[in-house]
Amino acid sequence: MYVAQGQYALAEPLYKRSLTIWEKALGPDHPDVAASLNNLASLYKSQGQYAQAEPLYKRSLAILEKALGPDHPSVATA
Repeated sequence: MYVAQGQYALAEPLYKRSLTIWEKALGPDHPDVAASLNNLASLYKSQGQYAQAEPLYKRSLAILEKALGPDHPSVATA
């Protein structure tokens, strides 16, 4: 909701909290962690913070490739 309203500063801590919860509950290499990383990266990208977004996108992609294989459709969308 905050992202849709352009309230990025309010959205960022929620995305980070979500990522922390997923990592703690499922481990750092779970596909749900990859989705959370992707969400945070998208937030940074929407603000033009490409240097912050890129490593998150790369980590998300690496997790999905490892968990699902390089030819899985979810990897293609990442």
